[in-house]
Amino acid sequence: MSEKILILDFGSQYTQLIARRVRELNVYCEIHPYNKLPKIDESIKGIILSGSPCSVREIDAPEVNYQQWMGKLPILGVCYGAQLMAQKSGGLVSPSNVREYGRAKLTHVNTDNKLMKELTANSQVWMSHGDTITSIPANFEIIASTDTVQVAAFKVTGQDTYGIQFHPEVTHSLEGKILLRNFVVHICNCSQDWTPDAFVDSTIAALKATLQNDKVVLGLSGGVDSSVAAILISKAIGNNLTCIFVDNGLLRKNEFEEVLSSYKHMGLNVIGVNAKEQFYASLAGLSEPEAKRKAIGKTFIEVFDQEAHKIQDVKWLAQGTIYPDIIESVSVKGPSATIKSHHNVGGLPDYMKLKIVEPLKTLFKDEVRLVGTTLGIDPHLIGRHPFPGPGLAIRILGDITPEKVEILQNVDSIFIGGLRKAGLYDKVWQAGSMLLPIQSVGVMGDERTYERVIALRAVTSTDGMTADWAHLPYDFLADISNEIINKVKGVNRVVYDISSKPPATIEWE
Repeated sequence: MSEKILILDFGSQYTQLIARRVRELNVYCEIHPYNKLPKIDESIKGIILSGSPCSVREIDAPEVNYQQWMGKLPILGVCYGAQLMAQKSGGLVSPSNVREYGRAKLTHVNTDNKLMKELTANSQVWMSHGDTITSIPANFEIIASTDTVQVAAFKVTGQDTYGIQFHPEVTHSLEGKILLRNFVVHICNCSQDWTPDAFVDSTIAALKATLQNDKVVLGLSGGVDSSVAAILISKAIGNNLTCIFVDNGLLRKNEFEEVLSSYKHMGLNVIGVNAKEQFYASLAGLSEPEAKRKAIGKTFIEVFDQEAHKIQDVKWLAQGTIYPDIIESVSVKGPSATIKSHHNVGGLPDYMKLKIVEPLKTLFKDEVRLVGTTLGIDPHLIGRHPFPGPGLAIRILGDITPEKVEILQNVDSIFIGGLRKAGLYDKVWQAGSMLLPIQSVGVMGDERTYERVIALRAVTSTDGMTADWAHLPYDFLADISNEIINKVKGVNRVVYDISSKPPATIEWE
């Protein structure tokens, strides 16, 4: 990579958003934990210190020796990063009288300063901190204030070192992108050449150099990531790539046949494998979500390995891993809790003896879609909603049976098909149906029923890290509910999930 911005992560929930905003400026950046620094070489044009859930006043607060770069590289401290710089340089950070969280207005802005150029008076910003900088060292100057935060932003005199106590990366900071552009483009002098076209050209060239005449096998899922990875590799090595598409019995209705057909139209060398019974057998009696994920992952590796061994002299396993999958979760107070196993980053058994190639591992999901568009992949596939690696297994709460899968496939087909017909599909980030492990009393005709409950879920989001429930029209929901109950045998009640993330997750398991 010719140039990049380095983002040091102190554990903030917003760190990935900083990276996304920088990437939107066509500038490449990388996130690294504050305590695992990469080599600082001439490719790094500037450094951003992230926020943190910690307080700089804590005895064991996370810190980094940022002074080693002061005057040599531009530095921007965001919230915790700004407070860390202020305190370590001799300033004072104190508890706020009230926790400063939410929207605020910049009542004073020094627009002569390079970082604040083109920001307007009373610009709205987003605050999220329990501490505040109450005094700054003599060589610091205040370049922005709010009614309650005197040191909303500062600059170190004579060098390109800055700190801000608000979050420019969130959409509530209405001119945050201008500030980040000022830092990345005008202060760090980045050339803004990180584009989908440039990525495609450089990645195909790198794949050709790395893989040469070696054979590669890739597991297709029907989703955006593995499909884009497959086309990139195919353009580099042609028929030396073999793709394996496994029907685990947990795909959407008719998905195996439809996706297999579309892949063949793309010119990919694809093998389809019907392994439903193996997956159902491995899931028999399992209800706990993590146990289901692990059983599916183990069975997939067994099936995949069996098929891969039929291909002579395979040396590489390709994966559609993307950047959020591999960014190391920073735990500033000890090991991070396992929320769930990830289907791409679980590691391979030693017996597979394959080297790994991950052409998308530096990209966010929206960047993968842009690359897919550049490659000419069908917009219908590029615009597909994210679908969980374990498939419908984590949308069926409780144990898995073929009967439950069929019910959910039929429900899901009505819901997703309805969204497409109503022109709503592209307006939501992700949608799906959940089969709940309860039954409810209903009335159909003159008979009482005791049948299953379905929860519909649709969310709006830009990246999946946070999400709001989609405010779908009542008439649409009424029609979908009516169609599901009338057409899907075994369902007599439909509910709609109106929980946001956080505190809820997008999936139910």
